[in-house]
Order: sequence, then structure tokens, then C-alpha cells
Amino acid sequence: MAGAPQNARPDRGAGRLYEPARCPTMSAMHRGDYGYDAPFALLMFGFLAVVFAVLAVVLWSNGQRRPAAQMTIYFVFFLANATSFLYTTRRGKFEEWSRILEGLRLSGNEHVLDMGCGRGAVLTAVARQLTTGRAVGVDIWSTQDQSGNRSAVTVGNASSEGVADRVAVVTADMRALPFTSATFDLAVSSLAIHNIRSSADRRQAVAEGFRVLKPGGLMVIADIRATRTYEQALRRLGATNIQRRRLGWRFWWGNPIAATKLLTAAKAPA
Repeated sequence: MAGAPQNARPDRGAGRLYEPARCPTMSAMHRGDYGYDAPFALLMFGFLAVVFAVLAVVLWSNGQRRPAAQMTIYFVFFLANATSFLYTTRRGKFEEWSRILEGLRLSGNEHVLDMGCGRGAVLTAVARQLTTGRAVGVDIWSTQDQSGNRSAVTVGNASSEGVADRVAVVTADMRALPFTSATFDLAVSSLAIHNIRSSADRRQAVAEGFRVLKPGGLMVIADIRATRTYEQALRRLGATNIQRRRLGWRFWWGNPIAATKLLTAAKAPA
């Protein structure tokens, strides 16, 4: 069938689901406007950098060298965090997802689900690799999680990317997906499941994504926390070839402590 078995490398049986591309490809380029992830966090980093910069200048001008040096260190720390966060949300995540999707080696006829699609960064990236396939994005459109998050924006981005004919957008809670079981070849999610507050509900979302996968299908989740919880849930569901790893600096949300992790798992063939 279409999906993971056709797209995986020959060594899948040894536990490898895919091999990430070594460098970003042209598919990382985008024409849509995908806003800013967690805009309040970005603003907070920027605000603190400004505050400590002002304090450092005042203290240096008053000859208070030790506290001035401390404020300077804080300024550099928060400026670096703000810069990293801004880079990730505007460019880095696109490059990392380009590597991930290239590694999946999609055949083009897959039916793909994006859980928590937001403004469509991953949704449209997947759709660009489809020919006869279709990508469906679901979201509840929280603007706290992503600036300007609305279904109309996602549809507009799909049009800007030239993939509107391969994209559908559905307003739905990922804990109760409005799809029959065994519908999709591939389910992806980027920085969305962790926004669900309780661990039980996060596990429910993962279970729903796994439920709608076809036998032999693949689940790919990138998130900044709770990936161990997702892994445990998938193991209990009988998923195979489960892999979890940290992604590189392009997907840091300010610093290495806030690195994004990638979790991949397959549904056993029928």
C-alpha cells in the first residue's frame, strides 16, 4: 500500500523508518505566511533582553562594574534566546521538516493527516510532495499557540503554495478526530500535542492519530516536550519501529534545553 512500507529504506526491518536528508532542499522554500509560534514567549524573550540591556547601560554608566557585568550576561542570554526562537519559527522549522519529509520518500499518492496544522507550515510542505494524494489538516485555531491562527489563513497559504487542490482543512479536536479508522497512510504533528494540558488527553490524541492510520502507516511527531509520554502510549497501542531523537539547532526554541524531539512509529501491517 501507499505510505510507510513504500517510502522506507530497505533497512527498515532493522529499525530504521527513514533517513533524514543531509541538507535542506528547495522544498524548505515557502511562499505562504506562517506567523510566529508561541508569540508571547518570543515577546517575553525580547522584552527581557531589552530590560537587561537598559539595566546594564545604567549600571556601567554609574561605575557599578560587577552588577553591570551580570546584567550584561543576562542581556546576552535573553537576546540569544530571542534570536534562536525567531530563527526557528521563521526558518529553522521549515528546514528541519524539509529534511524529515525528504527522508520519508513519499511516493505522492499518500493520504496524509496533519494533527494541529496551524497555519499550514507542515501541511503545505507535505502537500508539495503529493501528486494524486491529499493532505488533511485539523486544528482548533488557538492564537495563543500561533499568531493569526485561522482556518482561512491556512487555506490561503495552501493557495499561495500552489497546493490548494491537494489540501483540506477541518476544524476538529485531535482528541476526537472525525475520521473513520484506517483512513491515512501518514499522520504528522508539529509542536501541537504538547499544547493539550493533561497527559491523559495527550495520550488520547496520540491514540486517535494511531487509530486513523492504515495498517503499515507511519506516525511522525515533532514536539518540544512530552515525547516520552507519546512513545509510551504508542508502545501500549502496539506500534512498531519506534524511534525518538533530538533534532538539531535549527529546531531549538531559544536554547538546547528547549530542543525539539522527533518521534516516529509504524502501525503493523495487516
